[in-house]
Amino acid sequence: MKSGTIRVGSRDSKLAVVQSELVMEIIQRAHPQLELELITMKTTGDLILDRSLDKIGGKGLFVKELDQALRDGRIDFAVHSLKDMPMETPEDLPLLAFSKREDPRDALVLPKSVAVEGKPIGSSSARRNLQLQKLYPQRTVSGVRGNVLTRLAKLDRGDYSALILASAGLRRLDLENRISRVFEPWEMIPAAGQGIMVVQGRAGEDYSYLNCVNDRNAELAALAERAFVRALDGGCSSPIAAYAEVEGESIRLTGLYYIEEENRYITGEIAGRSTDGEQLGSALATRLKSEV
Repeated sequence: MKSGTIRVGSRDSKLAVVQSELVMEIIQRAHPQLELELITMKTTGDLILDRSLDKIGGKGLFVKELDQALRDGRIDFAVHSLKDMPMETPEDLPLLAFSKREDPRDALVLPKSVAVEGKPIGSSSARRNLQLQKLYPQRTVSGVRGNVLTRLAKLDRGDYSALILASAGLRRLDLENRISRVFEPWEMIPAAGQGIMVVQGRAGEDYSYLNCVNDRNAELAALAERAFVRALDGGCSSPIAAYAEVEGESIRLTGLYYIEEENRYITGEIAGRSTDGEQLGSALATRLKSEV
């Protein structure tokens, strides 16, 4: 068992800090003898807010500084939102534990004051934008960057008529009252890993104290979803979606594949044993590509 102070790395946004503290609380309850210290830092993705992520390097910009801090020994593990993680992770920095999943659905958020006519819906991802076009074909969609609180401030001052945000983040920030409606997965398929927090550490070290954090169903769902996206070579800018539901020994995976040349997407489902999630994810990706 680890001795001394365990240094926990996190982005410095309010949501990232809250999520890291949730993980720390789980560890503290299971191992009250351990000392934990939170170390926050800004990532490149947090600092560059005037361009969309696909224009500046994708999801890796949210983890680069934390990866370096792990390698330098400045932190012992890092807590991330799994949906913000690149699909390929370095061998020396494995994913160690997956938290129990919060609400994975996307949510519609309206301004605090009266409705703003003529303003676009604010959305931060190509995945959401693509599915919004089908749900609200008459509405325009515009990019919005910044953390959750920054986006809400932009909404409330009249820059947007509505926002699409992850329900999980709003709930963890005690902002559930801002949710006007949620989109069921059959309406808007979530991002792979949405609602799951993941702990990343260094290969070869004893992290047995993190067993209390890992939720097996969340892990199985995450592996299936990420395998689907990986098989389609989907990065941050790719409008690919994946959502897995685990029930007992079974798993059902729904995926969305975007055909860029035709500006359309197709969806599909696959089911099987929950322990075969990665193979199922790859198989669904192969099937959807063959249907184009």
